[in-house]
Amino acid sequence: MNFSLPDFCRKWSCRGYMSAGAAMVTVALGLSLAPAEARKYAAPLDLFGFGLPRPRGTVHPARIPAKIPLPRPRPEDAPKEVAKPAPERPAVEEKLAADKPAEPTAPPAKQASACRLALTEEIAIAPSVPDIHGPGSCGGQDLVRLEAIVLPDKRKVQVKPAAILRCGMASAIANWVRSDMAPLAASLGSTISDLDNFDSFECRGRNRIVGAMLSEHGRANALDVRAFKLANGQSIGLTDRTVPRELRERVLHSVCARFSTVLGPGSDWYHEDHIHLDLMQRRNDYRICQWNVWDPLPQVAPLLPTERPEEAPPREVAAKSGETNEGAEQGDAAKSGTPQPDEPAGAGQTPRKPATKKRR
Repeated sequence: MNFSLPDFCRKWSCRGYMSAGAAMVTVALGLSLAPAEARKYAAPLDLFGFGLPRPRGTVHPARIPAKIPLPRPRPEDAPKEVAKPAPERPAVEEKLAADKPAEPTAPPAKQASACRLALTEEIAIAPSVPDIHGPGSCGGQDLVRLEAIVLPDKRKVQVKPAAILRCGMASAIANWVRSDMAPLAASLGSTISDLDNFDSFECRGRNRIVGAMLSEHGRANALDVRAFKLANGQSIGLTDRTVPRELRERVLHSVCARFSTVLGPGSDWYHEDHIHLDLMQRRNDYRICQWNVWDPLPQVAPLLPTERPEEAPPREVAAKSGETNEGAEQGDAAKSGTPQPDEPAGAGQTPRKPATKKRR
């Protein structure tokens, strides 16, 4: 059978059956033909991929090199590769990145001030507290809570109650107690145990008057002190008039040398029972020290007349001597012509006209 598929279809009119029997015809023809003849008609017979696979070419070992050459190493003096710039982001991505809210970042750690570093636990127990931002100008920064003052002998003076102060004010109070008040208590044969804190930080006007200027208490820059308590139980009131005057004067000189404002008795009636101390800054370093150290009160109030002295004469003798003096005065009056009470007016004298009062 030496004919092709197109001749077969023209002879038998297989156009209608081409789609259905093409595969069967191809297989039948492929099987009936010899392999050598099938190779001749591989192209027309292999219409649907069912033909015999083509054999691969023979690989000759002589064509493969014995050793594959590798690239030479990069010389050391060769220039380094320059990093390629990052591709520019489209404008849409940049806009989206700009519209995206920024993530909250942690605030940087606050550095300790020089005062905070100097106010160690060997000087005072004063832990730091957060800054205060109150209404108006109240508040302050670099604040501490002064709980106790450590004396040079390691004893502690408790501040009752603990005072909220700026670090500079707390340091000044600690130095005052350590350097001035501790030796004063030692001269009395005892040591200081407590410091009576009458007022420290308080957001208010001066003297608690509405509308007045902001007090230094509102800036945590002032401390009101009433008394010191000694270890032997004795209490030294700074405005107590029963305390020796010399002792109170020593306290006066010490505070006026260390603080820019000192107010006590005699300044106004708001400071009659305590001492106000602050470090207010004024022009030309102006200072105010108004504290009158009053004298001690007398033991007994002078309400009764003084007692009669022992060397005074008895009262009867004094009465008789009074009568004798009265008779002598009457004799002298008769000699001078002065009328006595029993003598009629005008006897031995020229009558006088009564004096008339002039109208003004």
